[in-house]
Amino acid sequence: MRITFHGAAGEVTGSCFLVETEEVRFLVDCGMFQGGRDAWRKNLRALSFDLRSLDFILLTHAHLDHSGLLPRAAALGFRGPVHATAATVDLLGVMLLDSAHIQEKEAEWEAKRAHAGRTPRVLPQGGFAGPSGRGRGQPGALLYTVAQAQACLRQLRREGYDRAFQPHPAVKVCLRDAGHILGSAIAEVWVEAAGRTRKLVFSGDLGMPARPVLRDPQPIESADVLFVESTYGNRLHKTLEATEDELVEAIENTLHRKHGNVVMPAFSVGRTQEVLFVLADLVRRGRLRHLQVYVDSPMSMAATEITLRHTELLDDHTLELIEWQRAHPDAMQVRFVQDVEESISLNQVKSGLVILSASGMCDAGRIKYHLLNNLGRREASVIITGFQAAGTLGRRLVEGARSATIFGQSVPVRADIHTIGGLSAHADQDGLLGWLGHFRRPPQRTFVVHGEVEIAEAFAGAVERRLKWNNVSVPQYGSSVDLS
Repeated sequence: MRITFHGAAGEVTGSCFLVETEEVRFLVDCGMFQGGRDAWRKNLRALSFDLRSLDFILLTHAHLDHSGLLPRAAALGFRGPVHATAATVDLLGVMLLDSAHIQEKEAEWEAKRAHAGRTPRVLPQGGFAGPSGRGRGQPGALLYTVAQAQACLRQLRREGYDRAFQPHPAVKVCLRDAGHILGSAIAEVWVEAAGRTRKLVFSGDLGMPARPVLRDPQPIESADVLFVESTYGNRLHKTLEATEDELVEAIENTLHRKHGNVVMPAFSVGRTQEVLFVLADLVRRGRLRHLQVYVDSPMSMAATEITLRHTELLDDHTLELIEWQRAHPDAMQVRFVQDVEESISLNQVKSGLVILSASGMCDAGRIKYHLLNNLGRREASVIITGFQAAGTLGRRLVEGARSATIFGQSVPVRADIHTIGGLSAHADQDGLLGWLGHFRRPPQRTFVVHGEVEIAEAFAGAVERRLKWNNVSVPQYGSSVDLS
């Protein structure tokens, strides 16, 4: 058995692991690289192996760094099924189309910026390029079109939690709740090769236990080979109580003392819903006054509707909060912004609003317009609640940038920038070690993935010291390991 790390090895994004035996070839995740000037080129170079001979793809969840290259894989020849939880399938119907739509719109913007006056040309392998082929540090190319994203949705197959299924005669899979976002899964995978069955466990992204909205990650007790994420493997999150204090202070100071707007970049799936529930809970408990919240992201609206269709995946406190919000709609007024005209009109309102918008790392979508109009205002605040990959605008803001370039314009950073890590959808070091502590015995091999190199190595060292595990390593991008 051979495992090749085609992404999320020494970095957070691009999750993609190829499993090969003489009987079967399959992928676990097919994610997009995000952040940094080289991300787009890496996406164009990704999936350079034989896609036509893949038997199936297994997805841990819907975030684009785990699913975003699915349409490209299909466009390049993959014809097999894609297995995921029902909620993940529902979310992908929104997220992949949105990803393709943003690519097409940004290609149009690049063409206009280059004063070309003609549409992007088709590239080999299903991509497109603008007339100049370059722009803002990335090639002017699309990874896939909306039509290609729509086509790949037909390959999705719904699977339930805790119900074993066989995507191939030599493979059995059982998905467990990872508590990260709606539909996120830990994958237990039994692979038969050369007369022997080995159990592989892919953690996917693990949620923080005892956090709002979703249930805690399910414990796993055994694995021959383990692949565990390490996004925040070198640090501890603030307690929920401290996080709420910080959030209340930032919002109250901005809305009622500085009389400005609060802008919150938020991932459309997972983070937006969690922030809405946390804000509603703070209003319900009297810690925040009446709020006017605008969610400026069509995908966030769709993702919230999907969340409310899967209430069986939510924790009891969140179910109670949903009923309270329905009974008290004026306590926190939430408006989902759909059309572009209403989104633009928000720029005329200078105070009193909480604006949630995507993308969560500030590199695409409508959030860029709200940052363009608010970063330069001292009375405004930007509250960042999610992971910001290296090279993204969000990361630069977190690290104290004094100016930002948005749509070719240099904008001074005068707004207050608040980084509130306690709402992270990823487990911290103690959360990860707590999950690993349920294993009855150490796996034969443990690979620490989905973390920047220094963080992954720090977490690998913590696993060895605190759990006394051996054979814990951080794989390199493109490397392979033979498990036979």
